[in-house]
Amino acid sequence: MNRPQKISGKAQLIKGNGASSWFTIVEENELFRIERFSTDGELECSRLFAVTPSSFDVKQPFEFTYLSHCKQCTIIQNEITYKFYTNEY
Repeated sequence: MNRPQKISGKAQLIKGNGASSWFTIVEENELFRIERFSTDGELECSRLFAVTPSSFDVKQPFEFTYLSHCKQCTIIQNEITYKFYTNEY
């Protein structure tokens, strides 16, 4: 699937049954801003997330994986599974 031009080149695609989504992440004030986009490039949500465990390094290679949506995201980095949670709704 081709990345829409308006989505960052660092965005990662999670393919799903019926619906796939693009995800981006940046560090922001000791939290992480994760944005989810539709396959057409429309912003579906943009929220701040805390991570457990706290050793996640956004500058190192990582991969978004299941379960990831607008309230919780999962990233694997160096064989460690990181869970991101938000209180924003």
